[in-house]
Amino acid sequence: MSNADFDWIIVGSGFGGSVSALRLAEKGYRVLVVEKGKRFGKKDFAKNNWDLKRWMWNPALGMKGIFQMSFFDHVTVLHGVGVGGGSLTYANTLPTPSPNFFTRGSWADLANWQEELSPHYDTALRMLGAARNPRETKSDRVLLDIAKEMGREDKFDLARVGIYFGQPGRKASDPYFGGDGPDRVGCTFCGACMTGCRVGAKNTLDRNYLYLAERLGATVRPETEVVHVTEREQGGYALRVRSTAGRGSETLTAEKVIFSGGVLGTIPLLLRMKAARDGLPRLSDRTGDFVRTNNEALIGIISPKEQDDLTSGVAISSILHTDEHSHIEPVRYGKGSSFFRLMSAPHVNAPTLLARLRGVGSGLLRNPALWARAVTARQWARKSQVLLYMRTLESTLKLRLGRSLTPAFRQGLVSELSPGQEAPTAFMEEATEIAERYAEKVGGVPMTLLTETLMGIPSTAHILGGACMGADAGAGVIDPLHRVHGYDGLYVIDGAAVSANPGVNPSLTITALAERAMSFIPAKA
Repeated sequence: MSNADFDWIIVGSGFGGSVSALRLAEKGYRVLVVEKGKRFGKKDFAKNNWDLKRWMWNPALGMKGIFQMSFFDHVTVLHGVGVGGGSLTYANTLPTPSPNFFTRGSWADLANWQEELSPHYDTALRMLGAARNPRETKSDRVLLDIAKEMGREDKFDLARVGIYFGQPGRKASDPYFGGDGPDRVGCTFCGACMTGCRVGAKNTLDRNYLYLAERLGATVRPETEVVHVTEREQGGYALRVRSTAGRGSETLTAEKVIFSGGVLGTIPLLLRMKAARDGLPRLSDRTGDFVRTNNEALIGIISPKEQDDLTSGVAISSILHTDEHSHIEPVRYGKGSSFFRLMSAPHVNAPTLLARLRGVGSGLLRNPALWARAVTARQWARKSQVLLYMRTLESTLKLRLGRSLTPAFRQGLVSELSPGQEAPTAFMEEATEIAERYAEKVGGVPMTLLTETLMGIPSTAHILGGACMGADAGAGVIDPLHRVHGYDGLYVIDGAAVSANPGVNPSLTITALAERAMSFIPAKA
């Protein structure tokens, strides 16, 4: 043994890191979880997304919330920060991917993934408190109406989500872990899941995996960012960390390390370490390759005459599978969360900026009064709904260190097209068609982010890959057990390890992958 500070250091506290922390603590290891974001209590979350200091993450501007936007040349990424990672800001949905997910991508021939992951999906659903949304909203009824018109009524269902649906607003003893978990409060259907649940109904990781891990002795250090990793002569690894709260830096040591910071935490760190002579130079040349999204389209529908409160409900309340590889979900923010009106523009499905501008002009001229009411509408959140369309079809990018007009981080992380791949697109015909039908039914107009209308750059809340599985370092960064090729004791267990496009929210899959990876770790001797 190398007399390290910890047996395991886990970098990041999202779905991969939190699962790993609990399972390792159960096996008797000394575990440290480091998280660059803050720890949030229920009342620490922003009341709405105009409170940028408590909602958005940009420390240089004094913002230390749970939500971050990273802008690349080929995609805009929406992701989470804080103790609990993406669970703090995700929309709660816990779908299982379709069977073709398990037989595609660089991992396809490494295991019978559907069979091996099946019991771990079951564990993940139980641990995350998955339940069927019990309350139908107007948005769901409109989507069901569209499903009937498409002949797909049997492919519509209310969503499976990680929320506690006890008596609304009433505190109760934890129902999931025999009373060993924190007290829970029944969902009030306020719609504010993505700005942080101030009720206590959302089954975030700090209320299950992390909570139980800390009870078993695991240590969680918030506001701590890993900036360097290197091998130690006596074995194990040394990690230089700095405080994101301005409390200086120090070096910590561990026998083994798990990278679980998500794609935009893990990949830039690995790329910097690969480039550093005193870092991890033997990392696979595939580091940063096969980065993928769920091929999403995010289209907002603004209904200026709407009398119903569209914020009422859970963040994503239903799902419609439009074919075997595509689906659409209605998404909402809570009352007062109208920040995105500053970043929105009319949605136009066209390949060039000039064509899109012509389409914007044509739409405005066809119905200027409706557009005027939509753009100037008060209480946008009450009158708006986002339609999230996703596909399982593959297209991949590379992430590299470099400089561009839209660098994501101070170290200059940039996106590149993978050879033979087309760039992800913000414009998909079926998504636009459904959005227009939805808008017509509710007397509204379709809008998207300015980055999509003006630049044609799509947005994603599900960035995956970059440290994918392969039989050796020439094919991937990690092996089927999530071990980093070339470095004994290093693992990647997060969205960066997902080696195909699941076409659905990946949180459940990352949790199941982490459960499987931890099942191979023996108890401490």
